[in-house]
Parts: sequence; structure tokens; C-alpha cells
Amino acid sequence: MAGNVPVHPEIPTGRTGVLLINLGTPAAPDVRSIRRFLAEFLSDRRVIELNPLLWQPVLRLVILKLRPARLVETYRGIWDAETGESPLRVHSREQAVRLGERMDLAGRRIEVAWAVRYGSPSIEDGIAELTAKGCRNILLFALYPQYSATTTASAYDAAFRVLQRMRWQPAVRTAGPYHDDPAYIDALAASLQEHVGALDWVPDRYLVSFHGLPRRYFDAGDPYHCHCAKTTRLLAERLGWPADRYSFAFQSRFGREEWLRPYMNEVLDALPADGYRRVVVISPGFAADCVETLSEVAIEFRQAFLEAGGLEFSYVPCLNAEPRAIDMLETLVQREVSGWPG
Repeated sequence: MAGNVPVHPEIPTGRTGVLLINLGTPAAPDVRSIRRFLAEFLSDRRVIELNPLLWQPVLRLVILKLRPARLVETYRGIWDAETGESPLRVHSREQAVRLGERMDLAGRRIEVAWAVRYGSPSIEDGIAELTAKGCRNILLFALYPQYSATTTASAYDAAFRVLQRMRWQPAVRTAGPYHDDPAYIDALAASLQEHVGALDWVPDRYLVSFHGLPRRYFDAGDPYHCHCAKTTRLLAERLGWPADRYSFAFQSRFGREEWLRPYMNEVLDALPADGYRRVVVISPGFAADCVETLSEVAIEFRQAFLEAGGLEFSYVPCLNAEPRAIDMLETLVQREVSGWPG
């Protein structure tokens, strides 16, 4: 009987792996790539909670025919000329590389890979990379500080679908939201203080901006709004802001239904009339700069604010792969993988 047992090649085992997961990006700033990205993103049932029989015709016959061409110049405006890639892709890869280096220095047998929910490298690619390196324990780390079913849950859903097809599954953990973790709040505060310290003017108002969600998602129990509000409050407390020194709001809404309020464009329009004409904006919901931060916030919001009577506007870059961001990720990851060998 022993001779009938298949013999497998030796597989290195015992390592722990970490898969950093972000949203995704088009592969190139052209119509075809943007259309492919939007089709995958907007077909996710976690993102668009509408009957596909009603939604897909609108998506295929209207949105995917019109919107990609409108976004080409926007993406070209923020594309990284040196690498020929999107900023989100550049920063995400660098986060994984630098975190992996930290783990080596810490003496732990931890491999770090990165993936995106929509596009490439896929979550399936990331899991395959880690298992090929002998990782039998994998931490899935969605880089969304504030939990939402549209982001965190969607990323983990995709990972679980990959696991369903695996003969030999690794042990898996999922990292939770870190919207109120001291390491995250401290990193945000330090980044903002450094940015403001380099300005030649003093802000009279701080705006904390988050990506929006339809109001009905909140009504259905999504905690995202609460997490955003708590991040804002903790950041304000950490920096000693009085209540009249800051606001938080939501951006990037589309369609006719009500989204989470207050709306960022309405907040910006009202500030100059209320005497706040020098504004600093931070977007702590994004782990890496992308089209929403570099175009919508840093360019479109700035223009709208100045047209409304504002004098100064400055956007604080995301934590990206700066040392303080890697410090934070190392703290969070070490905590999440505690108890695993390595």
C-alpha cells in the first residue's frame, strides 16, 4: 500500500505571511484600462447593493461607455512618470517592500506581499506568492482604517473565495479596522504637524475628508460613518484642536440618492463666508495616495475653495510608505501575528 501513496516534493513550511490589500487601480491611464477597472469595481455586489438585473444594464450601456473617456485626463494628471504606474500601485508595492525589510530586521520569519481588490496583482496572486514561499499562516491585512462592507468585507470575501479552491489551505487571520488605534492616530498627527510646519501660513481650519457612502448603507448597519467620526475626534484630541478649528466631511458621491453627510463640497463652499479662508485638508481613510486624493481633493477641492473666496488651501499627503507609516504597520502586524511561530 505504501508504494501507492503519491510522493510530493518537499514543501518548505512554517513561515508566516502578511498580505497587504488595497482597493486597486487601472493598469494604464487609457480608456480600455479604466473601463476594465470600473467594470470589476462597480460589479462588486458589496459596492453596489442593487439588483444586478437593474444595475448591470446601466453600468454596461451608460457608465462604462461614457465615464472612462472622461477619466483619462484625470488619471494622466496623477500618473507617476518615473515608473509609468499609478501612485497607488507605487506606494502599495513600497509599503510591502519596506514592511518586509522591517520584519527581517526584527528577526521574524515573516514574508510580506501586496495585492489589490480590483486589478493586478490580485488577491489570488498574493496568496499564491505567500504559499509558494512556504507560508502556512497568512494574515490578510486590508489597508482600510475605517471598516465598511464595501471595502474591508469585499477584500476578505475575495480572499475566502480563493481559499475555497485550495486543496491545502493555510491558517488565516483577518486584521480588523484600526481607525482608533493609537499607532494610527499618532502617525496621522505627526504627518499633519510636519506638513503644517512647512507652510508659510497658519491654517484657521482643518478639514478631515473621507470617501462617501450611500446613506442607506449606514441605515443597514455599516459602521463606517461612526469609525470616520471617531478617527476625526481622536485626531482632534491628539492635536488639541478646539471644536471650531476643524470639520469632517465626505467626498466622491455620485447618483441622486442621499449619501453620508456633511458633503465636502458644501463644507468648503461655506467656510470663506464664515471667516475661514486658510484650510488644510487631510484624508485619513486612504492608506496611499490615489486619484481621489491627488485629483479630487488636492486639485478640484482646492479650486472650488479658492473660487468660493478662500485664500490658502493645502492637502496633507497620505501616509504612503513613509517611515512613520511603516512604523505603524509593523506595530499593527506584529500584534496581529502574535502567537504564530516565527
